[in-house]
Amino acid sequence: MPMYEYVCEKCGEKFEKLVFSAETKIACPRCGSPACERVYSSFAFGVARKFTASIRSASGCGCSAGGCGCHRG
Repeated sequence: MPMYEYVCEKCGEKFEKLVFSAETKIACPRCGSPACERVYSSFAFGVARKFTASIRSASGCGCSAGGCGCHRG
């Protein structure tokens, strides 16, 4: 059951909603409009960036001052 962020296209309200399935009906808590668009959370981007960086450093792959690539010893 993921938590998603939405923005209402009618009034501009930003809100979060716990979504149980793809068929879950979303309505704005301020104006009740069903015209809501799911937006990507800044938290999700931050977590993904940290996760990717930790994988690169653990595997010895990534970019540094010497260039990009994997260093195998």
